[in-house]
Amino acid sequence: MRDQDKFRGCLIGGAAGDALGYAVEVMSEEQIVRKYGPKGILGYDLSFGAARISDETQLTLFTATGLLGGTTRGLRRGIHAAYTSYINDSYKDWLRTQTEAYPLKTAHHYSWLVNLPGMFVRRAPKATCIKALRRGGGGTTQNSINQSTDGGGVVRVAPVGLYFCDRLQWIDKEVDKMGAEVAALTHGHPMGWIPAAAHTHIIRKIVQDGFDVETACQDALIKIRRFFSNIDGLPEMTEKLEMAMELAKKPGYDLAAIHRLGEGRTAPEILAIAVYCAVRYKEDFDHALIVAVNHRGESDSTGCITGNILGASLGYSHLPQKYLQKIEMQEVILEVADDLWQDCSLDIDVPLESSWIEKYVEMTYEK
Repeated sequence: MRDQDKFRGCLIGGAAGDALGYAVEVMSEEQIVRKYGPKGILGYDLSFGAARISDETQLTLFTATGLLGGTTRGLRRGIHAAYTSYINDSYKDWLRTQTEAYPLKTAHHYSWLVNLPGMFVRRAPKATCIKALRRGGGGTTQNSINQSTDGGGVVRVAPVGLYFCDRLQWIDKEVDKMGAEVAALTHGHPMGWIPAAAHTHIIRKIVQDGFDVETACQDALIKIRRFFSNIDGLPEMTEKLEMAMELAKKPGYDLAAIHRLGEGRTAPEILAIAVYCAVRYKEDFDHALIVAVNHRGESDSTGCITGNILGASLGYSHLPQKYLQKIEMQEVILEVADDLWQDCSLDIDVPLESSWIEKYVEMTYEK
């Protein structure tokens, strides 16, 4: 049964980790300590009263609208392309928010999110995503668009794990590969998209099957080894995830453990750090996020994935209040989470609500 609280927790949790980490994304550990003290950043560093989200959360929302737009158009028109096609179109709309001014001069677009002025801000978007989408995106796991291994693919796939959480006709392999294909739209190296399959699997198992965080991560490790057994580089990635789970259960200094997992700049390293934090502090969202961002790597990315995983596990209603206030675009994030949870009616004889038509048929909705 779809759990609205977990859908909300996953997306808001990811945005919270993103916003906490975005403030220190480009800092060394020494710079973080100098600015925020010996324990590092412990809460949002507000800008004009808001905790700013980055491209991680922006692209997560565009992933969600691509999924929902695909289902809605497919059901209502009787023709359904691959979900990745709709998501790719949605990402191209995101590119326009990064390269054009609001409002867009042309009316045709694929995601209602382009109707929101707040989306037209550049928050250190990954160069890989910008370059790939300028060329139209559309990469696949079989036809790579580049050889990027950065974290721009893995950070945006949580909606895939959420959306297919109770569609039992979609077996694990199909959903995990969907997560991989969503990342491969812009990230062509297997180490850019296999971590996305693992992240998708973790979210789905938590929300669909009620797995605890550690069990979901262990199951992802087993399945990724099985589904992608012939991929070069897979043993190094799975060993890193295995190490993350082992380190999470041992006493020791968190930053030292994170350094053992890598610099936090490639997708495998980013996922491993997030898994370490989520498993080690699976009941303590606040501590997990603080550990996840106070390092020299891609702090917004590691914070985002940690927040996705623990937000899905704990649920929105159990997240600390300090993280539920002042998040930029918070109402929009919650609305998209609710749309993913509600989904488009599968009964074509049931009329759609006018707001749903505005969002996913006409794309004219304004929040």
